[in-house]
Amino acid sequence: MRDKFVIAIDGPAASGKSTTARVLAKEMQYVYIDTGAMYRACALQALQKNIELKNIDALEQMLRDICIRIEYSPDGNRIYIDGKDVSERIREADITRLASEIAVIEIVRLRMVELQREMGKNGGVIMDGRDIGTVVFPDAEFKFFMIADVKTRAKRRWLEAQAKGEILDLKEVEKELLWRDENDSHRSHSPLKRADDAIDIDTTGLTIEEQTALIRNIIKARYTDV
Repeated sequence: MRDKFVIAIDGPAASGKSTTARVLAKEMQYVYIDTGAMYRACALQALQKNIELKNIDALEQMLRDICIRIEYSPDGNRIYIDGKDVSERIREADITRLASEIAVIEIVRLRMVELQREMGKNGGVIMDGRDIGTVVFPDAEFKFFMIADVKTRAKRRWLEAQAKGEILDLKEVEKELLWRDENDSHRSHSPLKRADDAIDIDTTGLTIEEQTALIRNIIKARYTDV
């Protein structure tokens, strides 16, 4: 048994999985494997090497050579490419745009899964997504599937938008989430799927603190020294 575990958290959009994963990682001093940051790192590398995303041969070579490292820090993860800290650079606007383009390329997604598995081979990591417990880490010691009713999830998204100064219609947000649920569950690549041995966590009516504590207590109940 490893001293530290792999914790996989899957679930639909706005179920609270990403925020919970980040808070839990900080509490447990685990590395939160931020998949978004990994795609941003790929985008930065492609930009630095002047690689066109349509040039599959060049992209494949870049993906073979790239070295992405994520390190735990009390102030948030630090992201490294080939040993260089790029944590701030990958959050800049040009990388945000390029990352959204590179993230849909299948060879990129497959390579990121390889790197994620490498990061988690010794445990001490938390990752959230849609197929983490089924595809990326099928042997994870802990698998959670977070759910919440669509009205709760829509209100969360609506409140997040308001906090950013965005004006959205709550009913439209709910319709969008229902569409995304359907799309995420039936897409051919990386569909939303619950692992057979996952523990369901219904976050309807729970705060981030409450759902994080619930998961932490489940882990503690199995391993009292966590």
